[in-house]
This record gives sequence, C-alpha cells and structure tokens, in this order.
Amino acid sequence: MARVALVIDSTAYLPEEFIKQYGISVAPLSIIWDGVSYRDGIDMQPGDFYTRLQGSRSLPTTSQVTAPDMQNVFERVLASGSQILGIFLSSKLSGTYEAALRAREMIAGAQDKIAVVDSALTTVAMALPVLLAARAAAAGESLADCARLAEEARDHSGVLFVVETLEFLRRGGRIGGAQALLGTVLNIKPLLAMRDGQIEAVEKVRTKRLALRRMLDVTIERIGGRKPVRIAAAHASAQAEAQALLEWACAELHPVETLCCPLSPVVGAHVGPGTVAMAYMAGVG
Repeated sequence: MARVALVIDSTAYLPEEFIKQYGISVAPLSIIWDGVSYRDGIDMQPGDFYTRLQGSRSLPTTSQVTAPDMQNVFERVLASGSQILGIFLSSKLSGTYEAALRAREMIAGAQDKIAVVDSALTTVAMALPVLLAARAAAAGESLADCARLAEEARDHSGVLFVVETLEFLRRGGRIGGAQALLGTVLNIKPLLAMRDGQIEAVEKVRTKRLALRRMLDVTIERIGGRKPVRIAAAHASAQAEAQALLEWACAELHPVETLCCPLSPVVGAHVGPGTVAMAYMAGVG
C-alpha cells in the first residue's frame, strides 16, 4: 500500500515541528500589499506582518492558491511515490479547495491517488483534524480511511473567535452572518464562530476579557461532555490573551492535547490585529 502524504494550505498554520514530523506539504496562499505579492508564512511571517499592519495606511488583500500552483505541489508529492490527502480551508471562504479539485483533474491518472477534503474550517480549527489524519497516515491507514477520518474529525470540530473590530472582515468580504453586528458601539466585542463553513455572530459582549471568558463558556457548551477533547488557541499579535485563554480551557476541559500559535498573515488580513480564537475537536480520535 502506498504511503499517504498530507497536503494542506497555509491558513492552518500548523507548528513547524508537526510539518516536519509528518512530512506535510503546505501550499501557501498569498498576501498582496502595495503591489507586492508575498507567500503566506514564507515571504511574510506573522511577526513582521502584524507589526507592519499596525502602522500601515494601506491594507493588504489576499489570494487563493491557484490550480497550477496546487498541481505543482501534488506532482512533487506523487513523484515520491505517495498518495495524497489534501485538506483545505472552507470552500465558502476561499477558492483554494476548488483549485485543488481542478489540479487533481489536470494530472493524468491521479483520481484514485488524491483525495481532497473541504475542512469547512480554517486556522487551528483546521489544524486539529489535519493532525489526526496525519497520525493515521503515519500509522499506515489507507487513503480512503484517512479521508474518512478527516471528515469525521471536521464534523466534531469548531472554532470561536473575538475580533477587536469587524472592519477587516467587512473590507475583505468575509463577514457573513456577522453583518448584523456592523455599527456596534466601540466598547462591545463581537463573539463570532464558524458554522457550515461560514462566519456567524454568536453574541455581543461588553469587554474583551469578558468576551474571551464567554468564548470558553460557549466552547464548553458546544463540546457537551464529549471526550477526548483537543483545544487550540490562536491569535493575531495577542499571545498573552491566547495563552491565558488556553490555560482557562485546560483547567475546565482537561484536554489530551493543546496548541497555541499565531494566525497566519492571510487570516490576519481578514480578522485584524488583536483577534483571539479558540478551536476544539471533541469525541473523535
């Protein structure tokens, strides 16, 4: 049986140690800023990105992975003798998943060698199912079984997040169900989530600290006692808040695994500095 190798996109921002350990290939999205294109996580790192964003008069835009670029990644992995499980950010937020489907069609004889999964998520919420699938692949599971596990993990995962302002989501056209919160007074912090691959408004909270606490409460409600629990926190230049949130979650939920990492520049371009997210995967793996 051929080895199964994972291909993901850069918005998952999986820590480098896992990328190396499981031989995961990353297809980067792009940030376009003042006429220059940067590959997410390669030419533009989170630290540099958020520092520049804070003082910039111009705002960056983003671009999906193209089908030809995805084809190049697929062909490189196939040349190693591996089959491919591709897991990509929500198709309702980006055309990257569709580009992966097109890339598979562009490679002769690849239909049975490449499985493509729409995570319906992004950031660390996508990283948790990716890790589960990568471990199954490392254990010798078949391509079909790894893909089924990724889909099951996706259906047992979720993410909530708090932004400093809805302006970045509005400008990027990703505001979805949070549209109703536009115009909210400045001292109200919106609690948002992803549902069915799109952003939705959960509720409005008076301060950032209360919003973070409420985010944990809603996470606990949505997990509903399922075990095992895995938790990941992510942030846009707000590491202390993300780490504190993760510590609260550990005390309440006793997860078997945790992650804390920055949001990739492409994601940060849409949510803005100060964003804090909490992802969970429960009842699988």
